Amino acid sequence: MKAYQIWSRFLLSLLAVLVAAACGAGGSQPQPQTAPADASPASASPSAAADQGATKTEPAYPVRQIEYIVPYSAGGGVDLVARAAADYLSKEWGQPIAVINKPGGGGTVGAEYALKQAKPDGYTVLAVNVSNTSMLAAGMAEPLIKNDDQIYTARIGKGTMAFAVKEDAAWSDFASFSEWARANPDALTWTSVGPAGFSAFGVAEWLDRIGGDYVKTRMIVTKGASDSVPKVAGGHAVLAIHTVGEINPMLQAKKVKVLAVGGEERSPFLPDVPTAAEQGIEGLSVFWWTGVSFPKGTPEGVIKKWEAAVAKMTSDPDFVKKLHDIQVEPAYADSAQFTQDVEKETQYYTELAEKTGIRN
Repeated sequence: MKAYQIWSRFLLSLLAVLVAAACGAGGSQPQPQTAPADASPASASPSAAADQGATKTEPAYPVRQIEYIVPYSAGGGVDLVARAAADYLSKEWGQPIAVINKPGGGGTVGAEYALKQAKPDGYTVLAVNVSNTSMLAAGMAEPLIKNDDQIYTARIGKGTMAFAVKEDAAWSDFASFSEWARANPDALTWTSVGPAGFSAFGVAEWLDRIGGDYVKTRMIVTKGASDSVPKVAGGHAVLAIHTVGEINPMLQAKKVKVLAVGGEERSPFLPDVPTAAEQGIEGLSVFWWTGVSFPKGTPEGVIKKWEAAVAKMTSDPDFVKKLHDIQVEPAYADSAQFTQDVEKETQYYTELAEKTGIRN
């Protein structure tokens, strides 16, 4: 009996020790933390801060090669400016920029590739100019490329319109040539990348001012100035209307001559050639320009970076000299101003196209 009592006491003591140990272990477990009464949800949870609008870091750009699409043949004004810009910006950013020529369709083949087929990631940029933007939209009722298809990012340069004929052509001045064109519209042939190109609007505006018949003249389609001016030099067309820079190689080779330039002032690159206004034909306002655009959906950071880079580039004396070497003047415009100018131009050219018969 005595042994039984001793054993029972031992078991009770052991049970008490085990219970005490269990209680001690439970008391040492960490308790749930309660946020201070004045703590905000963001301070209570880092992920909540990200969900409530914390700014994410913009990805680096560019980190690889950029395709600079020129929708005309090599050697023309758009191409030459694009190559100068690509060279400058590739050094500025430390990434290659490849100029790729995709001519055809009056500039629409390359534009469609850059704006509708390529990804809107900033790695495909389009060399736009007046022919495949405001003039295209004005000249065609259903253009393949519209102003709304792109983000006008920055304008780079501009050029003066020049009227060129074969070097040994009978006309010695623009006034006499204009009289001939008014009297002989059926015999007037002229070159253009398409029915809504720069040359087409230059011809239409000129004929409208002198009372000529645009519809009776004949357009000869080319791939650009490098194809167009040689056709005039070879006698396959009477007139080429391009920028001073685009005509200059054939002018220097004495294959063509320039009868007049458009605008209110003489070109700084052809100071001896009178304006059309000086020869009694006023109101020729068509001028050439080129810049860059991206497809809709391109990140805003890409647009801003190009905008700033082009602004810097067109203020750089070395780049300006390169433009002058190809007879192009710097004419920077940021995205907002560029877009506004294109819209204004489109309205003017649409009215001209409807009046003269360009629009179809």
